[in-house]
Formats: sequence, structure tokens, C-alpha cells
Amino acid sequence: MEVDEFLEEWNNASPYVHVQTSGSTGAPKPMLVEKRRMLNSARITCDFLKLKPGNTALLCMPLDFIAGKMMVVRSIERGLKLTSVVPSGHPLATVEEYIDFAAMVPLQVYNSLQVDEERQRLMRIGNLIIGGGAVDDLLAEELRLFPNAVWSTYGMTETLSHIAMRRLSGVGVSEWYTPFDSVAVGLSEEACLVIDAPEVCNERLVTNDIAELRQDDEAVRFRIIGRKDNTICSGGIKIQPEVVERQLRTYLTAPFLISKRRDAKYGEIAVLITEGDVDEAKKTCENMLPRFYRPRGYVHVDKIPMTATGKPARKEAEKLC
Repeated sequence: MEVDEFLEEWNNASPYVHVQTSGSTGAPKPMLVEKRRMLNSARITCDFLKLKPGNTALLCMPLDFIAGKMMVVRSIERGLKLTSVVPSGHPLATVEEYIDFAAMVPLQVYNSLQVDEERQRLMRIGNLIIGGGAVDDLLAEELRLFPNAVWSTYGMTETLSHIAMRRLSGVGVSEWYTPFDSVAVGLSEEACLVIDAPEVCNERLVTNDIAELRQDDEAVRFRIIGRKDNTICSGGIKIQPEVVERQLRTYLTAPFLISKRRDAKYGEIAVLITEGDVDEAKKTCENMLPRFYRPRGYVHVDKIPMTATGKPARKEAEKLC
């Protein structure tokens, strides 16, 4: 979808816009969302980041998904000057002007850091928000000393982009997300995050994200442990793939992820899928992981399956196990 095509839909008589989910846990699903709630979401973000009319914004993500659409809506709501580039893994390759505000997925940020010229452009962005996937510890460490404001965001299509942010650079760096003032969070009986965000969503959302809450003087903050539907129940032990992946990421250089398959003895077993050497991955797991968390299967693939928004396609990955 091109910007002109989206603007045509935005300016028509319907109060709704078509979007689709990212497909990280299954096939992408179409949705209808209210334009007025999209404007509410845009206003909340622009107010939080103190964006002003005339500030420059960069659109570098596909307009098929909510993240790209919301960059256009924020520009409409706040009167931002929007620069658009073809979505790619190197969004700053041709962008020379100063950018006040940009949104990227972790892969785009990682790739930009590998090229000196793109890295310098990344460091000049006034406010950089990163969403669409987890920011791993190594990437967060690289961004920590950036002179500009870098944020990790938490949200989903149903909440019309993010409802909380955590700072990755400068003063206030934290692993805990702070919800916007109009958002309340809690936990379900299964310790999954519950979201009340009436300005952007007309129903209370019980997510599949296993979370922890922390109350301080200013707000209830949260951090994400992993997704409930990713949990592997192996011989009575619950293994959270995202936790294991974080432990291994320092030691495995080739792309990988933890998946699962059915097993007659254990019910399910953890399987490590890697683009690298299987024997090296197995040795690393045996040396670095607690015994009960070690994968019982290893699979080499040419390419880890990913969604169009750069997230691991875990349902597709299970088919490779």
C-alpha cells in the first residue's frame, strides 16, 4: 500500500480503516478500526514525545500494518512533515535530512548500526521508537549511550500501536514499561497482562503476554516475560522460549530461536532452530543452560521464518521441528 492509497481510505466517508494483525502467532487477521481512536492514539504519542507541528517524521515501515498507518496518522494529527522511504532493512540508507521522529522494528535498528553512515543518521533522530518485537539486551546496550531519545514500545494492533514505553537511552533507562496516563494495567489469573485503554480500545484486553508488575510512587509499571501460547510444557517443566533465547543470545552468533514439538515421553520438547552449526549450538546449550531448559532437539535451517513485520513466525517454525 502507498501513502496516497492510505490517505484515500482515511479521507473517505467511512469511520473505519482496514488493518491486519502482524501474524507472529498465526496467519495475519483483518480488522476494522475506528479513525477517531487512531487519532486518539496519535495524540497520546505526540504529546508524550512533545512533538510539534512542523517537526519531521520518517515513514519506513509497510502501510499494510498498524505501525506504518499510525505514522501517517500521527503526521496528520500533529501536522508533522512526513518523509517516506521504501520499507527495507536499511531505512536510513538514503535519508540525509534531520528527522525529529521515527519508528522502526529492531531489525532495522540493528542493520543501521552496522553501517557507519547509517549509524550516525540513527544517532541524530530526535525521538526513535522501536516496536514490533523485543529489543534484546545486546541491542539495548548499544543504544544506551545514544545522545537522542530512544524508546522501546509495547502495544499491538488491537491497541492501535503502543500503550506504554520504556527508555533505552540517556536518563531514565529501564527494563520496565510505563503505561500512558490514560492506560491501566493488571494481571490475569494466569499472570498475563490485562490492558484497559478506553481512548484507543473499547474493551478490556487480556493479552497472552506473561508479565510482572511493579508499583512505585508514580505508576504501575510492567515488564514482559514471554507469551503464554509459546510456553513449552516438557515433562512437567514449563519452559518460556523467550527467556531461554535471552540467555543464549550472548553466546550464539547465528540467528536462532527456541521452538517445540510433540513428544510421546515428555508431552512437548524444546527444539533449537538455527541458521548456524548445530553441534556448536548444542555444546553452547549444554554449557550455558540449566539441565531442564536444554533443548532436546536441534534443527539447521537456511532461514529462520519471520513475519512481514520482522517477528519470529513461531507457528511456521514449529513445522520445521
